[in-house]
Amino acid sequence: MIAIGIDPGTRNLGWGVVRSCGQKLQHLDHGVIRVGNLDSLSTRLVAIGEQLDEVLVRFSPSVGSVEGMFFDKNAQSAAKLGHARGVVLFCLERRKVRLVEHAPARVKRTLTGSGRAEKSQVAQMVSAILSLDETPPHDASDALAIAITALRVDPRQAAVQIDQARARRRQGSAHFAEALARTRNARS
Repeated sequence: MIAIGIDPGTRNLGWGVVRSCGQKLQHLDHGVIRVGNLDSLSTRLVAIGEQLDEVLVRFSPSVGSVEGMFFDKNAQSAAKLGHARGVVLFCLERRKVRLVEHAPARVKRTLTGSGRAEKSQVAQMVSAILSLDETPPHDASDALAIAITALRVDPRQAAVQIDQARARRRQGSAHFAEALARTRNARS
């Protein structure tokens, strides 16, 4: 199974692709989509979507793993992160890649045994688990950690998470369709 882990951001988006071969994990590739100098948020989101789509086409992962939402004290930062996550979810869905989400503490616990591990500890474990010569850049290391977590969680739990995510998307689509119908009726 091939998993892509994605660490969303509106200026730098980390990605990492890992394959499970029985109990062994194999590093396929990683990178950071850097769009920090583009003018508007919408321009950055389009660039992120296009570049992420290229990665998805190149590796054809069967599962996409993203950290679950967390809430920051800075509402504007959280909203921007939400936009980037939306692009990621859209790209995964469009390519029919199953989505799993993991809490940041779960990712840390899966790799280090502690949900409060420092980023540097997680990065060191990523390098050790995947037998990398160098520690990847911060965003890519986080993404690889997320991919590793997707491949190490209990498959039954992953199936439940996938079903829950699909139900939320269906519910969101139904609410959107209802709102659209109300808007059209109000115009008539």
